[in-house]
Amino acid sequence: MGNSQEPQDFNTSVMPSSLTPAHVAKAADGLNLYDTASHQVSHFVPLKPGEVGIYVCGATVQSSPHIGHIRAAVAFDIVRRWFLKLGYKVTFVRNVTDIDDKILDKAATAGQRWWARAYYYEREFTEAYNTLGVLTPTVEPRATGHMSDMIDLIQRILDNGHGYVVTDADGKPTGNVYFDVASWPHYGELTHQKQTAEVDEAAAVADRMGPSVDATGDDKYNPVDPADTSPDKHDPRDFALWKAPKDTDPEDARWSTPFGVGRPGWHIECSAMSHRYLGDGFDIHGGGLDLRFPHHENEMAQTRAAGYPSAARWMHSAWVTAKGEKMSKSLGTGLSVPSVLAENSAWVVRYALGSVQYRSMLEWSDQALVEAQAAYDRVSNFIERAGVALGGQPSREEVTGISADALPADFVAAMNDDVNVSGATAAIFTAIRSGNTLLSQLADRADSEAVQAEVRETLLAVRAMLDTLGLDPLAEPWVSAGAAGGASDGTTETPEHAALEALITEQLNARAEARKARDFAKADQIRDTLAEAGITIEDGLQGSTWSLK
Repeated sequence: MGNSQEPQDFNTSVMPSSLTPAHVAKAADGLNLYDTASHQVSHFVPLKPGEVGIYVCGATVQSSPHIGHIRAAVAFDIVRRWFLKLGYKVTFVRNVTDIDDKILDKAATAGQRWWARAYYYEREFTEAYNTLGVLTPTVEPRATGHMSDMIDLIQRILDNGHGYVVTDADGKPTGNVYFDVASWPHYGELTHQKQTAEVDEAAAVADRMGPSVDATGDDKYNPVDPADTSPDKHDPRDFALWKAPKDTDPEDARWSTPFGVGRPGWHIECSAMSHRYLGDGFDIHGGGLDLRFPHHENEMAQTRAAGYPSAARWMHSAWVTAKGEKMSKSLGTGLSVPSVLAENSAWVVRYALGSVQYRSMLEWSDQALVEAQAAYDRVSNFIERAGVALGGQPSREEVTGISADALPADFVAAMNDDVNVSGATAAIFTAIRSGNTLLSQLADRADSEAVQAEVRETLLAVRAMLDTLGLDPLAEPWVSAGAAGGASDGTTETPEHAALEALITEQLNARAEARKARDFAKADQIRDTLAEAGITIEDGLQGSTWSLK
């Protein structure tokens, strides 16, 4: 039943990028990341120079994805993109849980085959990831494809004395296998259950609201695995590694093992798959804050009890909330991704989901989407105007070729500060304001070529920063799908932009004449009228510039 094959180094075995050496930017020396286990932000040092291994818990494909699910995917996509921009080779593993009680029960209720339901919703999740510009994982393993890995891992835990098999009256294995928490003195180190250290704010919120995934039962957040309520457990804290099937489970949802027929517990799949693809120890284990306990606590314990090192750092993205409550189907507040995309562009939705640091709770509202749309208008307006002024855009190769060391210092500082997206976004709009000022100077400056060079430099920096966040409007998937809404490459000016430019320029000229005549009331009236129309006016030594709010 065991595997003779050792866990593979996925980069060196199948990744073409592994054939070229990593060129890590100097900016990487300043990267600091939070660790859930230590409750501290600390300097990041990879286990292998130039390489980063990341495992992120993916979806349980029981039903359609909602915004709460996708927030974690976007958050860790941004983390991954920053590592790539720093020059690291990144192996990014995101699993698919395609068998569990919820999938089996919902499939039975709907009269479906459980594996057909799982695959259907797996494709829905994939479509949502792709539409929102989430990079494809290096590998995306399914739980059902790694049963032998799980069985091997459980056997190691048993051999090391940290688990036990439940037997029947005749001494035969029942299929129920539990982790013996009392045998593992390190249990609780991730969530500090045995310590008195002060809990950080995000973790405290999670503790008050209840550790969670979309669930039913007395705890509106935390699912209860029926196997974990068994009287056969030696200790209430013990959790299922393998469990005997329910009477209602179909025959093709059962696997034979040395410890009886059954299927895996909730936690064992991630330990098995992270070890399969990332080997003995890896840099980062990520997931939603709701998975801190029990899932990740149990995962850490069983991995180490099997004799393997756990992740060097644990990172958790906070929830999407709606009126202060965690967004989940059990609360009836879930918003499906298709329904949100039906009313908003994919760029706008991604911006809204990634608009705050991954550890911050994200309040989802119409206002958040309005602000994201306004951000897109400002971004696309500058990119289009700059492209027209320059007679074209920098190529995608030039944009993606910008090293982290060549990005604006305030953007790098923000991203190195535990991936502070809010600060990074502020740096982008600071550059856009500077770019708009330069654009207004082109017609009046004798050294227009020098200004044009500055415009190009700013445009390239803006697009490279946006690209680091997955938001360059002239990149995929925004270009092919038309998801962004209206940015052009700047080689030609759209009729709408030409008309808007002419109308606003006329108003700015009238305002300048009014100010020259010291008719400040009229000048203010023009400014206020433009402001009501969503146009921001900025006055400078070289004249006035405009941009969309």
